[in-house]
Amino acid sequence: MVETTVKGSPAVACTSHGISDVDLLTDEIVSEQLTRNIQFFGLSAQKNVTASYVVVIGLGGVGSHAAMMLLRSGVGRLLLVDFDQVSLSSLNRHAVATRADVGVPKAQCLKEHFLSIFPECQVEAKVLLYDATSEEEILSGKPDFVLDCIDNIDTKVSLLAACVRRGLKVLSATGAGARADPTRIRVADLRESTNDPLSRAVRHRLRKGYGIEGGIPVVFSLEKPKAKLLPFQGPGGEAENPSDYQIVPGFRVRIIPVLGTIPAIFGQVMASYVVTQLAGLQVETEPVVNLDIEHYRLLHQRLIEHEESLYGTAMQVQVDVEEVMFVAKELWHGRSARDQFAKDVGRGMWRAINELMLVRWDRAKPASVANLILLRFKEADEHESATLDDIKENEPEFFTRVTGVLKRAEMEFFS
Repeated sequence: MVETTVKGSPAVACTSHGISDVDLLTDEIVSEQLTRNIQFFGLSAQKNVTASYVVVIGLGGVGSHAAMMLLRSGVGRLLLVDFDQVSLSSLNRHAVATRADVGVPKAQCLKEHFLSIFPECQVEAKVLLYDATSEEEILSGKPDFVLDCIDNIDTKVSLLAACVRRGLKVLSATGAGARADPTRIRVADLRESTNDPLSRAVRHRLRKGYGIEGGIPVVFSLEKPKAKLLPFQGPGGEAENPSDYQIVPGFRVRIIPVLGTIPAIFGQVMASYVVTQLAGLQVETEPVVNLDIEHYRLLHQRLIEHEESLYGTAMQVQVDVEEVMFVAKELWHGRSARDQFAKDVGRGMWRAINELMLVRWDRAKPASVANLILLRFKEADEHESATLDDIKENEPEFFTRVTGVLKRAEMEFFS
């Protein structure tokens, strides 16, 4: 028996099911249930997924859907953490809760439903608030991934900082409320998330309080919120103090307008990201690049002028504007090849593009999709004065990263 508690509430007993150190795929029923995943990933990769341990913290609209799809994807061990209970108003977005579950702790609710979906999974439910005192209890055990589905800023920042400190892989969800456009949802580094007040606050506090600039993947929406926080109204419609209804002080109560489909998609995106990572499947996420066709035309024209200036002709330019778009957006994400992470987003990216140009990686080869890198003007001059052998010897990490990107470009574009 695993006893879990939330401060100020009675203990909740949860029994673990499943055996994490056994190959679940040898079970005929489990193998058949996961047959589509096995066909997609391959047996060896699916075994990695099934042997994995994932922690999901925050089990509302986002977290419940993420946890459910991790379960359905065959993750062999799950720790589900949330201090809150299922409410009637959360049924518009929760993955499994029914009216019969109203008042039941969210963690326990998911656990009970999960046992009927994939009973071989080792599911542990903790009705617990994440904070400094519960960090060890929640994050110990060397999880393969932690999913941050918390909407309280202080708690989110504390969790992310702890994961970085412990060297744990973590994926964070930002604001899913007050959005309506599923086509705007992206996965990127925290520093690249835009139009999201929660992301801005988290970035600021991580930088100021912990010296963390980035390196944390997040799921976010490029869409500006469609609505603002609403004043709290009690059951009779009269204005009341939200704190009277809070289980834990400082946490919001039913005042964010939410279209239930969006947090559900956030959760599905999180699960897909984590499962592919666990399976070792490389997925190139859609880059966050806010450029229009004129920017790509400008880059194309600069390339032609540079080729004419350096080689006396542009005959070796083997890309058009559409292919320049692929190179700049898909390969280099709208930033210099020397920048692993974005330094400019939104309008800053528009300004930054004015300082970038495309140049050949290998001067002995034509200016093709698989031989173009994006650099700042000064970096381009320095690149033209160096040889690939110089770069390989003096900057092996940069050399390996660029050649890897260009090899991928050749495979994707010319296959």
